[in-house]
Amino acid sequence: MKKAGILCASLLGAALTLGMVRAADASAWTDAVADTSRPAGDRAQDALRKPAETMAFAGIKPGQAVADFLPGGGYFTRLFSDVVGPSGHVYMLETTRWGADNIAADQKVIDEGRSNVSLDTAAFGTFHLPAPVDLFWTSRNYHDLLVAKYGAVDMAAFNRHVYESLKPGGLYLVLDHSAAAGTGASQAPVLHRIDEGFVRRQVEEAGFKFEGSSPLLRNPADDRKTSVFDKGIQGHTDQFILKFRKPA
Repeated sequence: MKKAGILCASLLGAALTLGMVRAADASAWTDAVADTSRPAGDRAQDALRKPAETMAFAGIKPGQAVADFLPGGGYFTRLFSDVVGPSGHVYMLETTRWGADNIAADQKVIDEGRSNVSLDTAAFGTFHLPAPVDLFWTSRNYHDLLVAKYGAVDMAAFNRHVYESLKPGGLYLVLDHSAAAGTGASQAPVLHRIDEGFVRRQVEEAGFKFEGSSPLLRNPADDRKTSVFDKGIQGHTDQFILKFRKPA
């Protein structure tokens, strides 16, 4: 509990710096990470993925509606479920492209008893939402939309769909593995990385306002020249977190 208290105080300090002043929000982030019902495999990743600090940057709050695009088994979905609580909702947006096992891993999140989570599947690069959301989130998957073997995705149309799916003032957060500056999307099919500046340009072209970036997951020791699945760098890649807002 002492460790959780220190983290909560640290997060509250960060929240104050970002203009988010509610102690209850910081408590929600730390309590979600401390939830012992989360799978051991998820909890083992926390030290590297820094989920409480990342959620603080995203500003996720109780009562919000959150879209988790390509949730990858629900690492963040479970955390979001705890934070938004019974008055909020988390929409898992999964592709049919990666098969039944992938979908089953997502469904397990709901089967655990998380009644504020739902799952919808769609063709690669598309998604369905029944109502506008407060936050559209995608983690380590934006680059996949630029991998031709998975499917041809019109990124201008995709980002515009995200824009239209957000409430006025809603946030779009993109977290991904960083490629060298100037490489655009060329490394997406090779290294599963993408150029941060390229992502920002694509998203802003859809009408979003850039709100800022976070250095939380930066790793200057990563030369960004190897695949994210290479054992020498896997789990330790240089990653960027970009936050965009739909104008109110």
